[in-house]
Amino acid sequence: MRKRVVLGAILFVLFCVGLAGQSSVMAYNIRYNNPNDGPDWWEHRKEEVVELMAYYQADFIGVQEALPEQTSFIDQQLSEYHYIGFGRDGEGTDSEGAPIFYKHSEFELLKSEVLWLSETPTSISKGWDAALNRVTTYGVFRHRQTGDTLHIFNCHFDHRGEVAREKSAELLVDLLKTKGLQNKGVILMGDLNCEPESRPMQVLLATYEDTYHGKGYQAYGPKGTFNGFDTELEVTARIDYILTRGLQATSHRIIDDRRRNNRYPSDHFPVLVRFSM
Repeated sequence: MRKRVVLGAILFVLFCVGLAGQSSVMAYNIRYNNPNDGPDWWEHRKEEVVELMAYYQADFIGVQEALPEQTSFIDQQLSEYHYIGFGRDGEGTDSEGAPIFYKHSEFELLKSEVLWLSETPTSISKGWDAALNRVTTYGVFRHRQTGDTLHIFNCHFDHRGEVAREKSAELLVDLLKTKGLQNKGVILMGDLNCEPESRPMQVLLATYEDTYHGKGYQAYGPKGTFNGFDTELEVTARIDYILTRGLQATSHRIIDDRRRNNRYPSDHFPVLVRFSM
């Protein structure tokens, strides 16, 4: 009897350690707060955007196109999360950001910064042929139970500048070297505004793994991520990604859930990936 109790205790510990080694991340362009969106205006869908986030319970949620009032609303509604990041025109401005929300009971924040996707990444700036300032939010997190450290970049590449997208990809690869992350667990996610065959993605995929094509599983859900709020469209444009380095993805899902009125919560589908640390 004593042996069975001891064996049961050992198996329980191993089970808990296994769970602790599993984490998840969501990348989600929530569409900025634009009153001209009519039935798809943020004020009409914000509750259901947050409901979706709360339902899937990702450990990390990288959001794009978040204006301050949108970030604040998500922060108020999701009490188990904290966030890092601020707008692309600088801290305290009414500009879009790419914040990272994280479960603070599970992960301790060690470091955070916002970098501009430009020739001068530590200064507020617009890069190359970009139409707008673009940023990546960078965070270093330590798992409170295992002590494992995770490095996360949440990005939003420019929608017009072809040179800017390619140079942004090169900058993010260079940051692995300058920050000494070559042998670390790294996630790069976001709306990269380019499809898998594009030059910027080829630059990134020489260094990172695309979790859409992971080992041991098949990606689930639609092929694409940009729906444009068109519920009749076959979504094939995949421009939102979760890329990893030094981590093992175990599943990839593009979530095409709908609101109660059968419209989409955003003009992009969120991407959800589970991985082993």
